[in-house]
Amino acid sequence: MDLSRYQVFLDALKSRAKEVEALIFDAEYQRKFAPNHLNEAVYSYFKVGGKSLRPGVLLFSCGAVGGDEMKALPAAAGLEAYHTWTLVHDDIIDRDDLRRGGLTVHKRFSDTAIKEMGCDLESANHYGTSMGILAGDIQHGWAISLFGRLLERGVSAELTLALIMELEGVVLPLLLEGEALDVQFEHLPLESVSQEMVLDMLWKKTGALYRFAGMAGAMIGKDSMDEEDEQVKAVSQYSSCCGLAFQIVDDILGLVGDEEILGKPVGSDVHEGKRTVMVLHAWSQASKSQRKFIRGTLGDDTTDEDRMKEFIGLVEELGGVETAKDKACALVEEGKQELNCIPDSEYKRLLEIWGDFILERNY
Repeated sequence: MDLSRYQVFLDALKSRAKEVEALIFDAEYQRKFAPNHLNEAVYSYFKVGGKSLRPGVLLFSCGAVGGDEMKALPAAAGLEAYHTWTLVHDDIIDRDDLRRGGLTVHKRFSDTAIKEMGCDLESANHYGTSMGILAGDIQHGWAISLFGRLLERGVSAELTLALIMELEGVVLPLLLEGEALDVQFEHLPLESVSQEMVLDMLWKKTGALYRFAGMAGAMIGKDSMDEEDEQVKAVSQYSSCCGLAFQIVDDILGLVGDEEILGKPVGSDVHEGKRTVMVLHAWSQASKSQRKFIRGTLGDDTTDEDRMKEFIGLVEELGGVETAKDKACALVEEGKQELNCIPDSEYKRLLEIWGDFILERNY
């Protein structure tokens, strides 16, 4: 990927991330999270840093409709904390050991329990899982308290409450439904899971929170509680489309990306038996013998490197990766049409570049 093409966007994200981090690392919060292991668990992913895409989208959306993005800053910080708890819990569910180039929270504190507390492996794993669950619980509640700080920026109590109700009453059930479906699909026969089912699951798991990022930013920017406002709806739909495209690309990178750049293992979705757009397309095109190979490899956590390479090569050969890329491209283009009612501005340009960045990113 030619990063220079996206430097304006990446610089804009970086500057917003600094503002968000200032709230996240406020000493007021750091003093509240104890004991030390739990404090470290809560801040683990924040210290490593991430893409900050969701808070960036929220702030760009606020500016795109003519609002003051700094007014929306607590919501951006709240959204980053909210997203982070989903990562911590998702890593436990997926039994992943790496995140952002470092250990996942539950793995880190499993190792800590062995080194510092002399625990045996079973007890250490339970300790690590416990720290991960508790850290995610704190981050979830903390996110809502950060949204509450919108009042300090002049956002009305009515709008603040409406956003919290939307996040907890609408987005949360969708997100967790998507996560539950993702887990369930791993245990269903390949022939019983369709691409449409997977796309629905991915939107609930990822797209719904991106949709909220666009919607919340636009509503704060317009000081409006009207979700059906033309501009609010436009930014929401764009963010929704791009959010789904983001997850599809995430799955592509999880299969054919560069592990060093990604900061997490390539092929872990295959080990876990994830049903992806790529795999399901390959399955639909496969011969009887190829289907036997796909079924025997997907979900086998003992698959070695050579067999994994053969699996990835087969998925590519059968058009799975290309099909997924085409779907992601179509979603971004569909989303861009939604932005026609948004006046030209630097903020609109940043939103549009975000869509292109999703398609070309390699991490």
